Amino acid sequence: MADIFLVRHGETAWNRELRFQGQIDVPLNDLGLTQAQRLADRLRVEWQSGFDKPLRLFSSDLQRAHQTAQTLGQALGLAVTAHAPLREQHFGLFEGLLSADIQREHADVWQRWLQFDAEFSIPGGGESTRAFHARVCQAVRDLAQAHADHALVIVTHGGVLDMLWRSAQGLPLDGPRTCDIPNVGLNHMRWQGDQPQIVRWADTAHLGGLPEQPNFKQRLRPVV
Repeated sequence: MADIFLVRHGETAWNRELRFQGQIDVPLNDLGLTQAQRLADRLRVEWQSGFDKPLRLFSSDLQRAHQTAQTLGQALGLAVTAHAPLREQHFGLFEGLLSADIQREHADVWQRWLQFDAEFSIPGGGESTRAFHARVCQAVRDLAQAHADHALVIVTHGGVLDMLWRSAQGLPLDGPRTCDIPNVGLNHMRWQGDQPQIVRWADTAHLGGLPEQPNFKQRLRPVV
């Protein structure tokens, strides 16, 4: 059984704009750096007594996740291991665009995407939710099995966490996201065999007083 602590990266300028990031390598903004430091300060205090198992720290190789992980690593005395399979979903021609831009320039593709069909891949190299889910679950399962004698900290992306949430809850891959996935929220899953279980989700006690975060549902609002 593996204890895995999962963290979504801190905020970026594109998060604030509700722009599709996907696998474009966008850095943290000032608020994102502050969010990461808040979590680092919290974990330094809460985890100072240590665990029954030593900690290992992994991160998506995209810089918004890696920057967040480095901040945590400095607080916890851990080196960061970058792991490309923990990257966000690839959104094809949507990447770098606002939803309003997509609705104007790629209206047919936007309407197709809004069906949230797990088999659909956005043109331009997009990754279907089915393929993305398989990649994410295989990556985390492999890390859990390879480091069963450690507690793992993984810094990754909102879409990755959505795939793990759906797996743990037995939810279908079709349909929009239903869970909260705040930037630098703390999530705890316990991985036993192939089945993840949720211990804690979207804990943001360390982010009190910071600006309200943009969310996924805001990006789905139609242009009027």
